[in-house]
Amino acid sequence: MLVKTFGSAVMGVNAVTITLEVDVNNTGSPGAVIVGLPDNAVKESLQRVESAIKANGYKMPRTRVVVNLAPADIRKSGTAFDLPIAIGVLGATEQLRQHETLKDYIIMGELSLDGEVRPIKGALPIAIQARKEGFKGLIVPRPNAREAAIVNNIEVYGVQHMNEVVDLLEGINTIPPTVVDTRDEFYHSQYDFEFDFSDVKGQENIKRSLEIAAAGGHNVILIGPPGAGKTMLARRLPTILPPLTLHEALETTKIHSVAGKMPEHATLISKRPFRSPHHTVSDAALVGGGGNPQPGEISLAHNGVLFLDELPEFKRTVLEVMRQPMEERRVTISRAKVSLDFPASFMLVASMNPCPCGYFNHPEKECTCGPGAVQKYLNKISGPLLDRIDLHVEVTPVPFSELSAKTSAEKSEQIRERVMQARDIQTKRYEGSSGVYCNAQMSSQQLREYCQLSQVGANLLKAAMEKLNLSARAYDRILKVSRTIADLAASDEIRPEHVAEAIQYRSLDREGWAG
Repeated sequence: MLVKTFGSAVMGVNAVTITLEVDVNNTGSPGAVIVGLPDNAVKESLQRVESAIKANGYKMPRTRVVVNLAPADIRKSGTAFDLPIAIGVLGATEQLRQHETLKDYIIMGELSLDGEVRPIKGALPIAIQARKEGFKGLIVPRPNAREAAIVNNIEVYGVQHMNEVVDLLEGINTIPPTVVDTRDEFYHSQYDFEFDFSDVKGQENIKRSLEIAAAGGHNVILIGPPGAGKTMLARRLPTILPPLTLHEALETTKIHSVAGKMPEHATLISKRPFRSPHHTVSDAALVGGGGNPQPGEISLAHNGVLFLDELPEFKRTVLEVMRQPMEERRVTISRAKVSLDFPASFMLVASMNPCPCGYFNHPEKECTCGPGAVQKYLNKISGPLLDRIDLHVEVTPVPFSELSAKTSAEKSEQIRERVMQARDIQTKRYEGSSGVYCNAQMSSQQLREYCQLSQVGANLLKAAMEKLNLSARAYDRILKVSRTIADLAASDEIRPEHVAEAIQYRSLDREGWAG
């Protein structure tokens, strides 16, 4: 007898519906086989399915069992096909009597040997695709149910055991569908931050630079000695960024769902992600890849912050593969049979010591590095990568008088208000431009249109270009940062003082640094 169940395969950040055709017949040699381009994890599901079926009092057929995963030209991977295969076998052997209801559901889940259902990856894109194709419901492991239930107009059932699926399909024991008030949960947890800028003593100039970076979506690098507060400041950057929109939250959650990074029983990601990979990270782990391409750290930081601590310690090849995604705000992973796009619109925040010992240009401690060591250290970061970083900020140690001061610093909430006002100006400016939401994303044409300088400002920028020997890309970066500073000041035109402040954020272009 032939029975069809329905599952889903995740390709990139989207899902494709898979029809599982289970045929049990007496012709041919006994045994079970899976066809339709399965990987080893899918092939091994037969052993898990057989054990789960027997452990729960059902019978595994001793005749010919063929499981076809259609469309057969798409590679199927992972363990999430265990449950639909098991239900298909029970339907094909008429141990599941009401198998007509199978056409209404997408069923996904990994099985343990006793029939318990384990969590899967990609529940959110699976739910989105199931709703798009008009399925009545989605049956997933209980830890994934809340994640999938943020998709409306489809019933999501969270199950813990294979027997619950059988009872649900036969109408013996009805499981209540999981219901999530998406908007309520999303808006209530947006501002629940662990850190705050009010914790930071002093460093007003650094806070100002991070405010500019947040307001315009600019990349920033912090240069300073150990213990100056670079990491502490970077970790607080998400607290002053504008809150995620519902659309951005859905995009971000899809990526984390596909990568299996969603916490158990989680729903939407409501706060901007902050990713901080270790400097030993590989190329594939940073940008994505693998035999079955998965999103990397730059995609997990989509709509948020990617923090690279001790930038020169990262391998040169790892840093160079970021250059193209930083410009295009997406990364394409190509393999022989498939090419997948992962979004990667992130703010890069990097930190570094000025030299191997960390005390070059320190106001009190002497640098112990040998001749040429500082230059060699800074040369680990290529010029093209530095060009793509808008703000170069020097972080100096906080004096004791400021550390011990009783005065309270400005809260993140107050800074965030100014940032959001600047972003509102940019939203109105770019409302007719697709894919442009902040100043850092401006095209060359928009740069000419919105970054007009007065004669004084133009002369100031010309002098800086000639003295610092800046590239054309650095010129564009200065104009974009100038536009952001003007927006923070609610100024329609870019004044000379805005240009002057933007120029000072090119520390590594000055002679004596990376020059």
